[in-house]
Amino acid sequence: MREIVLDTETTGLDPGAGHRVVEIGAIELINHVATDNRFHCYLNPERAMPDEAFRIHGLGDDFLADKPRFAEVADKLLEFLKDSTLVIHNAAFDVGFLNAELERAGRPSLAPREVVDTVKLARQRFPGAQASLDALCRRFEIDNSARTLHGALLDCELLAEVYLELRGGRQPGLELSGRKRRALAQSAAPARTPREARPHAPSAEELAAHAAMLERLDSPLWEL
Repeated sequence: MREIVLDTETTGLDPGAGHRVVEIGAIELINHVATDNRFHCYLNPERAMPDEAFRIHGLGDDFLADKPRFAEVADKLLEFLKDSTLVIHNAAFDVGFLNAELERAGRPSLAPREVVDTVKLARQRFPGAQASLDALCRRFEIDNSARTLHGALLDCELLAEVYLELRGGRQPGLELSGRKRRALAQSAAPARTPREARPHAPSAEELAAHAAMLERLDSPLWEL
């Protein structure tokens, strides 16, 4: 099963107000476990970076000036995502921004039904508890000490670990199918030589001894 953990950094909170995506990170999961296959890029937003956004991710105008525009990487991004389910923390935010960028670039939108929101998963599993990425890292004892600023790829790496824990923390690579388990059990069982069943019918001597014992009983219950 292929899934993609995805995160973005932006110039603000609302694509309808002209804010743009400035960083995209995406990591491939196979059976909920991260692989080395990933997508990452910085983008020129074609607008100035507000101070409040810069304080969150540290991506300034000078750094982004020579980076590609979204339309230049849109096809590569869609090819990486393909038809895989997306795993996103607070999915409405990232999907809203990406769909605004895709529409602007004349590309198809992402389908909401193909998105797993880990905020919703966390709230279902831990009602009333904090569901931020940092809070979930603390809950699952995942080291997020490198997260001094938000970064799309780093956040994807952390979210991939959080997502595995939210799904039960299982290790699919170590999971055995029923057929494999039976095969291993059979191969591990020691060889045994079958033997004939022992007879259980009483012998003539045993029947005689039993009758003699009954004769010695004083007023047995079955004769009352």
